[in-house]
Amino acid sequence: MNPPEPRWYHWDGPDLLLAVHIQPRARQDEIVGTHGDRLKIRITAPPVDGKANSHLIRFLAETCGVAASAVEVIAGASGRDKRLRIRAPRQLPPPLPTRPDTSTTSQP
Repeated sequence: MNPPEPRWYHWDGPDLLLAVHIQPRARQDEIVGTHGDRLKIRITAPPVDGKANSHLIRFLAETCGVAASAVEVIAGASGRDKRLRIRAPRQLPPPLPTRPDTSTTSQP
């Protein structure tokens, strides 16, 4: 029997959906583990005028090997708890297990 999948991420086709908790004004940008049922990310940007969201998007884009335009905040833009969509990530954030193989097709 497989252990349950963590609640802070799931796949929507090729897209990765993340539930994150952000700690702004940190000493360095880093993914530090989980915070309840969310992935905790520390970023150096302050939570002022959307700077933290922009910084978070750039950080996750670099971490996942995609353009910043492929990362979108889909919920929680004004709070520390956010949901993000990363379109077709090329690599996965460190605590995330490998992506399930979606290339298999069933044959009759």
